[in-house]
Amino acid sequence: MNIKSLLLGSAAALIAVSGARAADAVTVAEPEPAEYVKICDVYGSGYFYIPGTETCLRIGGYVRYDIGIGDVGSFDGAKSVDHQDGDVHSTFFKHARFTLKTWTGQETELGTLKTYTETRFNFQNNNNYGTGTFTDAYGVHPAGNPAGNGSVSLNFAWIQLGGLRVGKDESAFNTFIGYAGNVINDTIVPYGDFDTNVVQYYFDAGNGFSAVVSLEEGSGIKGTIDSYVPHVVGGVKYTQGWGAITGVVAYDANYEEVAGKVRVDVNVNDAISLFAMFGYGSDNNLNDPTNVIPAHGRGFYKQWGGNWAWWAGGTYKFNEKTSFNLQVSGDDDKNYGLAANVAYDIVPGFTVTAEVDWDHYGHFNDPASFTNVNWTNADKKNSVGGMLRFQRSF
Repeated sequence: MNIKSLLLGSAAALIAVSGARAADAVTVAEPEPAEYVKICDVYGSGYFYIPGTETCLRIGGYVRYDIGIGDVGSFDGAKSVDHQDGDVHSTFFKHARFTLKTWTGQETELGTLKTYTETRFNFQNNNNYGTGTFTDAYGVHPAGNPAGNGSVSLNFAWIQLGGLRVGKDESAFNTFIGYAGNVINDTIVPYGDFDTNVVQYYFDAGNGFSAVVSLEEGSGIKGTIDSYVPHVVGGVKYTQGWGAITGVVAYDANYEEVAGKVRVDVNVNDAISLFAMFGYGSDNNLNDPTNVIPAHGRGFYKQWGGNWAWWAGGTYKFNEKTSFNLQVSGDDDKNYGLAANVAYDIVPGFTVTAEVDWDHYGHFNDPASFTNVNWTNADKKNSVGGMLRFQRSF
């Protein structure tokens, strides 16, 4: 007997044993197919179907870090108190933020059902003078300008079916006509308050004409409605390839005043876009010093000083990564603002912006006036500052 014969015999024996035990083999069930997430491209990139539903979901947001220097009145600077001798020093205004956003969309027999939420988490010191105090067993002491966890804010939480939107939004007085320039500090001269609950209807004719009617609750001490009568905002817009013309009008139910804004946007070419916006508001009741809740000339919609205000600016794109943004503004009370920045996309989704800001407080030398509001908290007639912003969007 040779080796080859031995191997063949052994193989035959193994096959026989295996066949004898086949009847006792355990059958393993096939694994159930995994339900992978499916891409939903109906509403744009980044959406996917929630498993088991026809609802598309997108999750996004950004992480941001701001470093500001300069005067408090420019919205960029901060001051604090020396821990040893109590002297007041200028210091950085630093602000970190994480923003979480969600979008959903689903087609129904009544139109597209959408939601949008945005929640912001903040850690920072403050754009102020560090004049607070704290008390311990040894007395009252200056608190300086300590950094810490700031507010957590629900900026958006609305539901929309077709053209009907309800929930937490920003006022149509700003969202429909558009915010001011593509700058960080665009409210050196303010153009209207933001946070509010809404019940609004948006109409799009499909040929460039659109309109909105919004019933709003307002927010804050002066802005929140004081009865069942809501604030009312209405707007119309005409949009074409060259740009857009937009107008909005708002009725302040608390002080029974009206404010309006008109805006023109122009796309000069692929690199240059310009805008100009003008606002006007009545203010007899806003100026009344006998009001139980005084407005000092500024309401929820007409936040600027005096009757009228203006904002203008534009964007120049040097290339796909770099843009220059400018905004100038002013109002009836001779308050003026200028903000200019350069934004650079280091890589897709990561942008660094360097901005300079200037604020001119028109009535700095007249603090006794009832309607003289120090909007920027300036301690001088002209304030200058700068800010460097790092933002990762996803």
